[in-house]
Amino acid sequence: MSATTSNPVANQPTPPLLGLDQVLFAVSDKTRWRILQKLSAAGEPLMVTEIAEAIGRKPSLTAKHLAILRKAGITRIGRGRLQQIVPQLVPDPGEQVLDLGYVQLRLGMEES
Repeated sequence: MSATTSNPVANQPTPPLLGLDQVLFAVSDKTRWRILQKLSAAGEPLMVTEIAEAIGRKPSLTAKHLAILRKAGITRIGRGRLQQIVPQLVPDPGEQVLDLGYVQLRLGMEES
Protein backbone atom coordinates (compact mmCIF):
# COMPACT_ATOMS: atom_id res chain seq x y z
CA MET A 1 0.00 0.00 0.00
CA SER A 2 1.10 3.54 -0.64
CA ALA A 3 1.53 6.18 2.00
CA THR A 4 -1.54 7.99 3.25
CA THR A 5 -2.08 11.39 1.62
CA SER A 6 -3.79 14.45 3.03
CA ASN A 7 -7.27 15.48 1.92
CA PRO A 8 -7.20 19.32 1.78
CA VAL A 9 -11.01 19.65 1.75
CA ALA A 10 -11.73 17.78 4.96
CA ASN A 11 -8.18 18.19 6.35
CA GLN A 12 -8.26 14.49 7.16
CA PRO A 13 -6.07 11.69 5.85
CA THR A 14 -7.32 9.97 2.72
CA PRO A 15 -7.15 6.17 2.81
CA PRO A 16 -4.35 4.71 0.70
CA LEU A 17 -5.40 3.70 -2.78
CA LEU A 18 -5.63 -0.03 -3.26
CA GLY A 19 -5.05 -1.83 -6.54
CA LEU A 20 -8.19 -1.17 -8.57
CA ASP A 21 -8.14 -4.53 -10.38
CA GLN A 22 -7.84 -6.48 -7.13
CA VAL A 23 -10.56 -4.41 -5.42
CA LEU A 24 -12.99 -4.79 -8.32
CA PHE A 25 -12.38 -8.53 -8.42
CA ALA A 26 -12.77 -8.81 -4.64
CA VAL A 27 -16.08 -6.95 -4.42
CA SER A 28 -17.60 -8.38 -7.61
CA ASP A 29 -18.59 -11.67 -5.97
CA LYS A 30 -21.89 -11.82 -4.03
CA THR A 31 -20.40 -14.00 -1.29
CA ARG A 32 -17.54 -11.56 -0.69
CA TRP A 33 -19.98 -8.64 -0.77
CA ARG A 34 -22.08 -10.39 1.90
CA ILE A 35 -18.94 -10.99 3.98
CA LEU A 36 -18.15 -7.27 3.85
CA GLN A 37 -21.74 -6.42 4.75
CA LYS A 38 -21.58 -8.74 7.77
CA LEU A 39 -18.22 -7.41 8.96
CA SER A 40 -19.39 -3.83 8.51
CA ALA A 41 -22.73 -4.37 10.27
CA ALA A 42 -21.10 -6.21 13.17
CA GLY A 43 -18.82 -3.28 13.93
CA GLU A 44 -16.26 -5.63 15.47
CA PRO A 45 -13.93 -8.38 14.29
CA LEU A 46 -15.52 -11.80 13.79
CA MET A 47 -14.40 -15.41 13.60
CA VAL A 48 -14.58 -17.15 10.23
CA THR A 49 -17.22 -19.53 11.63
CA GLU A 50 -19.41 -16.60 12.73
CA ILE A 51 -19.21 -15.02 9.29
CA ALA A 52 -19.87 -18.36 7.57
CA GLU A 53 -22.94 -19.02 9.69
CA ALA A 54 -24.29 -15.52 9.08
CA ILE A 55 -23.97 -15.78 5.30
CA GLY A 56 -25.00 -19.42 5.00
CA ARG A 57 -21.70 -20.79 3.68
CA LYS A 58 -19.19 -23.38 4.92
CA PRO A 59 -16.27 -22.01 6.94
CA SER A 60 -13.73 -23.42 4.44
CA LEU A 61 -15.37 -21.57 1.53
CA THR A 62 -15.74 -18.41 3.62
CA ALA A 63 -12.03 -18.55 4.49
CA LYS A 64 -11.14 -18.72 0.77
CA HIS A 65 -13.25 -15.64 0.07
CA LEU A 66 -11.68 -13.82 3.03
CA ALA A 67 -8.23 -14.58 1.59
CA ILE A 68 -9.21 -12.79 -1.63
CA LEU A 69 -10.45 -9.79 0.36
CA ARG A 70 -7.16 -9.76 2.35
CA LYS A 71 -5.07 -9.96 -0.82
CA ALA A 72 -6.95 -6.92 -2.14
CA GLY A 73 -6.14 -5.06 1.08
CA ILE A 74 -9.76 -4.74 2.23
CA THR A 75 -9.72 -7.05 5.25
CA ARG A 76 -7.10 -8.35 7.65
CA ILE A 77 -6.66 -10.92 10.38
CA GLY A 78 -6.49 -9.24 13.75
CA ARG A 79 -5.83 -10.38 17.28
CA GLY A 80 -7.10 -13.88 18.01
CA ARG A 81 -7.38 -14.64 14.27
CA LEU A 82 -10.50 -12.49 14.09
CA GLN A 83 -11.41 -11.12 10.68
CA GLN A 84 -11.99 -7.41 10.21
CA ILE A 85 -12.20 -4.70 7.60
CA VAL A 86 -8.99 -2.66 7.52
CA PRO A 87 -9.78 0.25 9.90
CA GLN A 88 -8.36 2.91 7.55
CA LEU A 89 -11.10 2.07 5.05
CA VAL A 90 -13.93 2.79 7.50
CA PRO A 91 -14.23 6.59 7.84
CA ASP A 92 -17.21 6.40 10.20
CA PRO A 93 -17.66 3.13 12.12
CA GLY A 94 -21.38 3.86 12.52
CA GLU A 95 -21.91 3.83 8.76
CA GLN A 96 -21.69 0.83 6.44
CA VAL A 97 -19.35 2.59 4.01
CA LEU A 98 -15.86 1.66 2.84
CA ASP A 99 -13.70 4.52 1.54
CA LEU A 100 -11.20 3.09 -0.93
CA GLY A 101 -9.81 6.49 -1.87
CA TYR A 102 -11.24 6.56 -5.40
CA VAL A 103 -14.67 5.17 -4.61
CA GLN A 104 -16.92 4.68 -1.60
CA LEU A 105 -18.82 1.41 -1.28
CA ARG A 106 -22.15 1.52 0.54
CA LEU A 107 -22.38 -1.91 2.11
CA GLY A 108 -25.76 -1.42 3.78
CA MET A 109 -27.61 -1.37 0.47
CA GLU A 110 -29.55 -4.49 -0.44
CA GLU A 111 -29.07 -6.07 -3.83
CA SER A 112 -31.92 -5.72 -6.28
